[in-house]
Amino acid sequence: MALIRLILLLGIMLAGTSPLCAEKPSAAPVTNSVAKADASHEKAASHGLTPHAVPLLKVGPLIITNSMVVCWAVALTLILVAQLATRNITPVPGGLQNFCEWLIEGLYDFFAGIVGRHLIGKSFWFFCTIFLFILASNWIGLIPGVGTIGWGHQGDHGFVVEQPLLRGVNADLNMTLSMAALFMVLWMVWALQTNGIGGFVGHIFNVKGHGGGVLGTFLVVVFIFVGMIEIVSISVRPVALTFRLYGNIFAGENILETVMHMGGPWFGWLAALPFYLLEVLVGLVQALVFALLTSVFTALICEHHHDAQAKH
Repeated sequence: MALIRLILLLGIMLAGTSPLCAEKPSAAPVTNSVAKADASHEKAASHGLTPHAVPLLKVGPLIITNSMVVCWAVALTLILVAQLATRNITPVPGGLQNFCEWLIEGLYDFFAGIVGRHLIGKSFWFFCTIFLFILASNWIGLIPGVGTIGWGHQGDHGFVVEQPLLRGVNADLNMTLSMAALFMVLWMVWALQTNGIGGFVGHIFNVKGHGGGVLGTFLVVVFIFVGMIEIVSISVRPVALTFRLYGNIFAGENILETVMHMGGPWFGWLAALPFYLLEVLVGLVQALVFALLTSVFTALICEHHHDAQAKH
């Protein structure tokens, strides 16, 4: 049942790669001086992903970008694995069913230790899915050809890809922003369900229980000020989640392509091999960091209310 619930979030995530930053490269004519200046920087700057996703097809108001295609491929891969693992469930699991049950149970215990048993039932579907989705996206983005095959021109230092056919999902700012925004909506829902409106406000400002007199009044003012700082911190969380994941994946894929071109057509793969293995580890770490931070943020807003209930 847990595996089936993993696919519920994927449809929502597909909206995250809408081409807010999609942009086609311009083809404006250049003068000889500009062309010479561009040629001097071509080797260092032309090999790598552009900051913007490339539109591939327009269907009515929907613009399909290269990152959206990879996003759909990742979603279909996870759905297919979930279906294969749960197609013939046996009491004594084996093969793919055994591996998936081991993975899901391990993640369940891991996140339950962070958010608590009182909250894991309603939030595990998100934490587990977001981890698996980011991990699969990061690793699929490392497949040779993703970001390096497409349309371009032949330059002085080799073929320059201007419009890659495929692009890493999390190398698109739209995807990481959508996941962070979705988490903040769920964070607010879980916080209000657990604490109520009064408990939610009280958790942030903590103006009760400081006694009376001058000292008590001073502490109330201090905690109101601290609460305002906490509101700013909460507001910054989606920005931090967005750019942490996007920056690491975007930079890693560009480093791989740059090093590969520096090594030439024969030894480029060998020069990039250590960085490639490092990016495999980075993909795992970034998926874990995103899921871990979201679970910790959830635990911080819900733990005090639960502790108070346990004491009573």
